[in-house]
Amino acid sequence: MVALALPLVATGAVVAAVAAQAFASTVAAIGLTADDGVLPSDGRTTVHDVGQPAIANLDPDLLAAVQRAADDAAADGVDVHVTSGWRSPELQAQLVRDAVADYGSEAEAARWVAPPHASAHVSGDAIDIGDFDAYYWLGFHGAAYGLCPVYANEPWHFELRPDALSQGCPQMYADPTEDPRLQS
Repeated sequence: MVALALPLVATGAVVAAVAAQAFASTVAAIGLTADDGVLPSDGRTTVHDVGQPAIANLDPDLLAAVQRAADDAAADGVDVHVTSGWRSPELQAQLVRDAVADYGSEAEAARWVAPPHASAHVSGDAIDIGDFDAYYWLGFHGAAYGLCPVYANEPWHFELRPDALSQGCPQMYADPTEDPRLQS
C-alpha cells in the first residue's frame, strides 16, 4: 500500500526556488562552501554528481536507491535534480537562523527546518529533490525503491524506508514538529 498525499500544485517548488536564490548569497557571504553541502545555485545537480559532498556524504543505501529511482525516472522523461542532500552542522544551523528570520519565530521555523543535532540531512539520511515533476514522480514510485516523502509540507524531502518495499510508505507527518525523531 502506498500512502501518497502530495499536493497537486507547485507552490512549494516556487517557494523553494526563491529561498534557494536568497540562501546562495547568504552562504557565500558567511563562507559556507560545497564542503558544507552547499550545491551550485544552477539547480542542475543530480544524484550521480558524487563529486559534490552533498551527494557523496549521503547514506550509501539512500544514495543507491535514489540513483536507481532517478535512472528509472529519466526513462519516463523525468529529470531528477537535487536541491539539498547531506549538510554540515554549520549549514544546517544557518538554515535554522534563516528560517527563524523568515518565519518570525523558532516555533514556526521548526515546521520547516530541524536543528543540526536532529536533522536527517546532517546525518546523510535525507535528500531534497528539485522541481515538481521529479518529486511528484518519486511520490508515486518512490516506495518501490524504499524512498518515501516524510513531511506533507515538504513533498520534495525523501528518506529511505526499507519497509516501503513490501509495505508502502508510512503515513507522512504534517511537518517536522510532528516527527517523534525530532523531539528532544
